[in-house]
Amino acid sequence: MKIIVNGACGRMGKEVIAAANRKGFEIAAAVDKFGQFDNSDIPFYTSVEDVKEKADVVIDFTHHTAVPEICNFVRKTGTPCIVAATGHTESEMAMLKSLSAEYPVFFSRNMSLGVNLLIDLCRSAYIALGGDCDIEIIEKHHRNKLDAPSGTALMIAEGIAELMPENTEFVTDRSSRRMVRPENEIGISAVRCGGIFGEHEVLLSRNGETISLKHTAESRALFADGAIKAAEYIVTKPAGFYSMKQLLAESAATPANK
Repeated sequence: MKIIVNGACGRMGKEVIAAANRKGFEIAAAVDKFGQFDNSDIPFYTSVEDVKEKADVVIDFTHHTAVPEICNFVRKTGTPCIVAATGHTESEMAMLKSLSAEYPVFFSRNMSLGVNLLIDLCRSAYIALGGDCDIEIIEKHHRNKLDAPSGTALMIAEGIAELMPENTEFVTDRSSRRMVRPENEIGISAVRCGGIFGEHEVLLSRNGETISLKHTAESRALFADGAIKAAEYIVTKPAGFYSMKQLLAESAATPANK
């Protein structure tokens, strides 16, 4: 498999290249607007739209504002894309959804298989409790992370909210509120300190008991490995909008020895 890495000079871009090398895949081109790429054996560009090499998939670990360039490149080349950035606006998400009508698009705010399993476990716990519980999400990241709450925290909240009433509200700040906690609420708290890779804890609490489910990222490599799994998955797919939820569901339905 040949891969184009957008954001190749960033921490995650470097991890994706390392993960691809571990699997024996080829980096067809590296792209980064700001960095200096130190591998002369791999073609390097400052814009993905300038890439001339053909590839099986493009993996984007840059910024949500890169969506227009990614969409232009996919439409020009027909290359399936994996978008792993966070913080996308409604218009950027609409662009990706529109693109997926013609080409395979894989989107996930978190490429960790464990995080996506955490979401399934939270949904199962909520159902088992009959929806009779309060839900709080506590996310912790390094001091340089720009967005809050994290895209992963929102993924978790959205996954649980699908089972809740339509008027469910995500509450990220209670400092100005003076009221009893309503039932249609998911609280999200963000911690930014030190060098924490990423930790997400979900509390499902009701009178007399609290269930705590937590995922801790111990290395960025796990996100890169997830992106490579997504690449292997999407290259065989027709046009559509794909996610880790679908990848996990299909993997669970396939025996490991197949």
